[in-house]
Amino acid sequence: MNTEIASRGSFFFGVLAFIGLWELSAPRRGLTTPKSPRWFGNLTIILLNTGVVPFAFPILPVAVAALAHKNGWGLLNLFRPPYWMAVVVGVTLLDLVIYVQHVLFHAVPALWRLHMVHHADLDFDVTTGSRFHPIEIILSTAIKLAAVVVFGPPALAVLLFEVFLNATSMFNHGNIRIPLALDRLLRLFVVTPEMHRVHHSVVIKETNSNFGFNLPWWGRLFGTYHAQPRAGHEGMTIGLSQFRNANRLTLPWVLALPFIGDPGQYPINRGRGRASR
Repeated sequence: MNTEIASRGSFFFGVLAFIGLWELSAPRRGLTTPKSPRWFGNLTIILLNTGVVPFAFPILPVAVAALAHKNGWGLLNLFRPPYWMAVVVGVTLLDLVIYVQHVLFHAVPALWRLHMVHHADLDFDVTTGSRFHPIEIILSTAIKLAAVVVFGPPALAVLLFEVFLNATSMFNHGNIRIPLALDRLLRLFVVTPEMHRVHHSVVIKETNSNFGFNLPWWGRLFGTYHAQPRAGHEGMTIGLSQFRNANRLTLPWVLALPFIGDPGQYPINRGRGRASR
């Protein structure tokens, strides 16, 4: 477990630094709030979450995958396709699980309260990609562990998925400028910042779209894809309409938000009929 955490941690902070430098050299939008307090709060919650997972779970997904293979658990261990196919299918299935999980966190009011922490950020940059409430991180890890047991992907598939998910989450939350022609090509294969930024709009219809973090195909397949924000990327407002106070960027407020914050009309089952807001 320690080796997995150390290797993933090194890769995570390496990508964080790379995207952070890219943001400084070629920002897509001007920030609306001071960067220092935002980064301090967001990076603090990232460090907190790094310690939460190993504390909450004695075994992590890669180790569970090895255990599932040893005991023949899961569909892929039952049908035993070629190893390369098991890796590809395993990564794809895990990504689908995360897509469905993300939709559920927007649809179930209690889960949305946790997920509000991610959306309440008033700007959109690389640190937003890992700004999640610790309880959401725990639930997400539990879902991944269950998915590994059900599908039985190889340990390599789980490791690749975790690495890709961390990297693409920071990439597609990056405040980085990418040529439009290149973006149109990239979004055929991966969720880009131009694609995911729509998901962080204050407009409810746009918030409840583009749920993918890694692979971009699920939104088109299930009808949740939204190509562009109606106000344009320069004119759109990031965040949630009920949380606009830039002074509430501190860690205590972020941790308390699910319990004291107004969920608004953003949960999918509440927003029907008012989706154009």
